[in-house]
Amino acid sequence: MHHDVLIVGAGPTGLVLALWLVKQGVRPRIIDRNAGPATTSHSLSVQARTLELYRQLNLADAVVARGHKVPAVNFWVKGAPEARLLFEKIGGEETPYPFLLIFPQAEHERLLLEWLEQAGVTVERQHELLGFTDHGSHITAHIQSPNGEEFYTTRFIAGCDGAKSTVRESLGIGFAGRNYERLYYAADITGSGPAFDGELHIDLDEADFLALFPLPTPGRARLLGTLRDERAARAETLTFADVSARPIRHFQLQNTVETWFSTFVVNQRVCAQMRKGAAFLLGDAAHIHTPAGGQGMNTGIGDAINLAWKLAAVLHGQAPASLLDSYEGERIRFARRLVATTDRGFRFATTPGMFADLLRTRLMPPLLARMTRFEAMCSYLFRTVSQINVNYRGSPLSRGMAVEVHSGDRLPWVQMEDGLDNLTSLCALNWQVHVYGKAEADLTAWCLAREIPLHLFPWREAYETAGLERDAVYLLRPDGYVGVADPSGSVMVLEDYCADLGLDFCKKASPQAAQPRAE
Repeated sequence: MHHDVLIVGAGPTGLVLALWLVKQGVRPRIIDRNAGPATTSHSLSVQARTLELYRQLNLADAVVARGHKVPAVNFWVKGAPEARLLFEKIGGEETPYPFLLIFPQAEHERLLLEWLEQAGVTVERQHELLGFTDHGSHITAHIQSPNGEEFYTTRFIAGCDGAKSTVRESLGIGFAGRNYERLYYAADITGSGPAFDGELHIDLDEADFLALFPLPTPGRARLLGTLRDERAARAETLTFADVSARPIRHFQLQNTVETWFSTFVVNQRVCAQMRKGAAFLLGDAAHIHTPAGGQGMNTGIGDAINLAWKLAAVLHGQAPASLLDSYEGERIRFARRLVATTDRGFRFATTPGMFADLLRTRLMPPLLARMTRFEAMCSYLFRTVSQINVNYRGSPLSRGMAVEVHSGDRLPWVQMEDGLDNLTSLCALNWQVHVYGKAEADLTAWCLAREIPLHLFPWREAYETAGLERDAVYLLRPDGYVGVADPSGSVMVLEDYCADLGLDFCKKASPQAAQPRAE
């Protein structure tokens, strides 16, 4: 069977890319060199923005049900919690998911595989990409499988194959960066004590990072820490007993039993390009950084969704191939900023010396405690960590602004009195128009002619609070980001946008898309 998209790598990034494509009517082929899915979990955190994007696949509820909601983060000094940030307090008006979700990667992959298999797509295991050739009009991939070698023809190839990506190496794309000097360790433990309360705990006492993440099963947690002393030089023989004294003492852990232990070195790298011809790089194949902020897997999933709707639009004839040029521009800018931000944060948290210790143990706890009184600061912190702040301002796909909402921003979330919200319509995974207030007759006619869903929301103060402008027109991309924000409501702005980008919504349009809907 011919497939227009070959996905290499069946981790969360590759699986989400496949799911998003399938829901848009594109059936990919997905291969993986491993014999089975992951059995251990380096990644744990699922951020709010990822859950919003999963909601568009009707997947969010299943992920939340299997994971663990972390309601708060606690900062410890000298063996006691000194400051606590409650996620719901700082993010409750930003998203329907005002928490950090713990959902181990192995379980995460199993759930994604279940959904993909229900959609009729099976991962081909023990299929290794040996290389490929881009002929311009198509790609020929050289694949080694248990049945021998094959040369497979496809239109696009997506490298979701990790930090040692064969796709990236075949393209000859650089992966500049450096290794962190510290050695990371991770340990799954069982036990008791005040830190086994289902919340996130971070120790500020020393220059080595140390955090305790709750796991979905009560009484279990994941320790994540770094080492920079002589123990870092013997990573291969290091055991939990070699590192356990500090977490047991600083977090007041009791009856501690280790069930899994691993050490690893972390790199900070971003590829020089995320696209070359008909080949694309996503996830760890394109960018890697410290896992301390819980951003890596979520960023790869963001890559997958950004690329998926664009591939689908091109393959369905809704847009020219030039639309794919925007993938690299939108995602590599964010990847570079993320790597720089996590690096600065990590260096601040792990800088040795008396002055740095003073900042962490004496100044940071009261500062964090006072931060909870300043809503704007707390909101910015939550929006950054949860990736709600990710935007594509400046992209060729972004035009205009209306009050506080810029084109390229994620559409602000507003909950209504009846329990519904303005993000529900995004589950259609299509281009659509939102108007908060009243729509002009010519806009309604334009949407009908273009077969673009028009969603009308009677004006209420909550929309103003969220930064939306009354009667403005918001043209939304399939991933929920604002393509056009126009306060005038001018149809010509939309017409020029579609003409410049070569968008043709009528092809593969939803049959129920023609009628305007009052929300």
